[in-house]
Amino acid sequence: MIRVNLLPFRLERKKENIRRQVSIFFLLILFSALVLVWYTLSVDRTIRETRQQTEVVKGQITKYKKKADRVTLIKKQLKILENKLQIVESLKTRRKDQLDLLEILPGQIVPGRMWIESLKSDAASVVITGISFDNPTIADFMKNLEASSRFSQINLKRSKIKKMGNDVMLKSFELVCMKKVSQPQGNDTKKKKGK
Repeated sequence: MIRVNLLPFRLERKKENIRRQVSIFFLLILFSALVLVWYTLSVDRTIRETRQQTEVVKGQITKYKKKADRVTLIKKQLKILENKLQIVESLKTRRKDQLDLLEILPGQIVPGRMWIESLKSDAASVVITGISFDNPTIADFMKNLEASSRFSQINLKRSKIKKMGNDVMLKSFELVCMKKVSQPQGNDTKKKKGK
């Protein structure tokens, strides 16, 4: 029987397995390092892109903030302008109201027996101060005011004797008159057109 010595072959085989395992180990380390480098580069690229987008968004925020501030300023100016227009409209209305009062009052005065010293008006009432010869003249003036279409309540606030010169005694008076609420004529014309 022939004997074959396989010992060196086994030893070679063992060395080959060890070399293969070491090669696989180093290849795994190299592959892991490549994967980590690729992942790091990918994350760095994502971070750079995110920073660029953040800078773009910050630029847009600055740009739109300026526009928003400008719009806010314009809105404030519009509100101020609207307030001024409302004031102008109320002044026009009050001016017309004052003119109407000045047109109506001369017709209500008792001629030759009284005169008006001052006239104060607001949205709801009119305060008239004046001087007359006697109480019946004041009463006639109050009746004339009540008969007009402009006033609803006439109240005598005060009436006192006022000495003029040496022997002349006159009556100083103050009346508070409530204004009648008149409907705008525009509504009447619309109703007539609708019929």
